[in-house]
Amino acid sequence: MVESFVESWRQRFGENPSEDVNELAPLLRHRCVRSYSAKPVPEELVAAVIGAAQSAATSSNLQLWSVISVQDKARREEIAAVADDQYQIRNAPWFFAFVADHHRLLQAAASCGEKAEGLDYAEFFIMSVIDAALAAERFVCAAETLGLGICYIGAMRNDPSEIKRILDLPDHTFCCFGMCLGWPEEPIKEHIKPRLGQEAVWFRETYGLNIPIEEYDARMKAFYESEKMRGDVTWSMRSGRRVDNHHLTGREVLKPWLDSQGFNKR
Repeated sequence: MVESFVESWRQRFGENPSEDVNELAPLLRHRCVRSYSAKPVPEELVAAVIGAAQSAATSSNLQLWSVISVQDKARREEIAAVADDQYQIRNAPWFFAFVADHHRLLQAAASCGEKAEGLDYAEFFIMSVIDAALAAERFVCAAETLGLGICYIGAMRNDPSEIKRILDLPDHTFCCFGMCLGWPEEPIKEHIKPRLGQEAVWFRETYGLNIPIEEYDARMKAFYESEKMRGDVTWSMRSGRRVDNHHLTGREVLKPWLDSQGFNKR
């Protein structure tokens, strides 16, 4: 992962940047790494990366998130069985579960006589998921700065009850996603994935209703074909099908399950 800022920008957006800001190159050349070398990642280095994650912004300093490292092979195998049987879960040097966590704050509040009844509002569930996501992305930025590779695992949400059992999660917690971590296997197979042009996501003053998509569909055709996927099935088609109410892979149970865990009740 050595692309310059300019080259990363070209691959990401299909054109040259207006300015070369090479200090930001590590952020632009992010990709999901699924194949890792056997080189160990020392726990001391992991502690530093988690320290960076803990330094991310957190609303009201409530710190409504936790992270669980999972190194036991049998436990990894159970997680992989739930999470689409993804091989990188088994093979990554480190695997983490990022958790939206109200349990710790409930304990802290109880220790000083507070009931913390407001935690069942949707606002605090949203807050905990945001906290977990901000921490995870700071984790990713720190890891990639060191040359490590990562892969998010959203399929941890396929069966929240089973993940709760495997990780021995208490009530008032929810595993948002997993994360693989390790040194990328050389040569790196994964490519920089194109993103929507800025005109489709960066609006001035008010939301732009006429969002340009056609140019991005055209750029993604070449990417899909490089990945041995069908280029005639556009990003718009794939994305529309992903949210067609038939591809939730078990996640349609999340709302009642979250209610049962004490989240998002009102």
